[in-house]
Amino acid sequence: MRHFGHLAPAVRSGLFHKEPGEFDAGSPARTLAVALGATLYSPGTRATLAQDVRKQARRGVVSMVLCLEDSIGDADVVAAEENLVRQFAELAAGEAAAAAEGGGGLPLLFIRVREPAQITDLVRRLGPAGRLLSGFVLPKFTEERGLPFLEALAEAEIACGRRLFAMPVLESPQLLHLETRTETLAGIARAVDKYRDRVLALRLGVTDFCSAYGLRRAPDMTAYDVKIVASVIADVVNVLGRADGSGFTVTGPVWEYFPQPERMFKPQLRRSPFAGPAEALRTALIEHDMDGLLREIQLDRANGLQGKTCIHPSHVAPVHALSVVSHEEFSDAEDILRPERDGGGVLRSAYTNKMNEVKPHRAWAERTMLRAEVFGVAREDVSFVELLSAGLQDV
Repeated sequence: MRHFGHLAPAVRSGLFHKEPGEFDAGSPARTLAVALGATLYSPGTRATLAQDVRKQARRGVVSMVLCLEDSIGDADVVAAEENLVRQFAELAAGEAAAAAEGGGGLPLLFIRVREPAQITDLVRRLGPAGRLLSGFVLPKFTEERGLPFLEALAEAEIACGRRLFAMPVLESPQLLHLETRTETLAGIARAVDKYRDRVLALRLGVTDFCSAYGLRRAPDMTAYDVKIVASVIADVVNVLGRADGSGFTVTGPVWEYFPQPERMFKPQLRRSPFAGPAEALRTALIEHDMDGLLREIQLDRANGLQGKTCIHPSHVAPVHALSVVSHEEFSDAEDILRPERDGGGVLRSAYTNKMNEVKPHRAWAERTMLRAEVFGVAREDVSFVELLSAGLQDV
């Protein structure tokens, strides 16, 4: 599979200076953690789940979570488990046909469970169809609660003989509350470090953070406008997202909104990038509350987060469009990482608009190059508007 693989080769060629690379479920964890991109959630109760998975793959989705936790009622868990077993069997039966339809075959598939015992039980019940499963999402993760999940994952790996990843969700009140945050973060760090090879990414449960204080951000506000939430994100990245080799990929929070009938605040999308024919796209994005999403994606990146949890297919294209490395970013990263720069120093960027300081900017450059491998590099005259327009086709 590859990002933007659902676009025609001629379209990709016109958009990319360096096209997105291919990857699959067997790729290195470092690559897959970045490649997750917009991870689309779907309730495990959906009767058409196999069909939905194939459909979203054809539209450019490369990672999905099939949820047995908060998205379904307590009384529906047993039925949802049975449904997942049926849907995986259907996906496995049609795997070859799905790949032939285009879009790179099936996405990376994860199951969000409620209890550790579900991990080993589901792997057993999925049988041969379990080869389509990349791992599990672990809710309300703390050291005490999370270790049994990770132990169950290790047991399931032995039973099925395949690599399975964990994606812990950081959303517990202990992490939010100031008096327990430091201790909780330290415990989470111990737990995920112990199982480092199995932890693909850490996901942020911002909806649960807001719930603890009876808050809900408006569609024209980002998670970073809610200061108590922003403070937790900062501390999570501080402890768990470091670029010194000890950190993990931390993904951006979910965007909750669909169209609303009336806006209170001025749109955040500037007109200038959308001049001319793209003005219609700007209007559509504003009408569908996407301007707030675009701003939050940019703030995610600025605050050290990669990818995003998504609950609606229309959110996928914006996440992926803004994940593509710009030609300017690529030029800077390439200059910084040249072998002759190993001794450090300062140089003017090729775009002559900034200073590139080799040693301080090296970690940024390495991360940018990894993103470039997965999401590609845009042509010099291509902005996120063109990438977004292409990605929104048929969505």
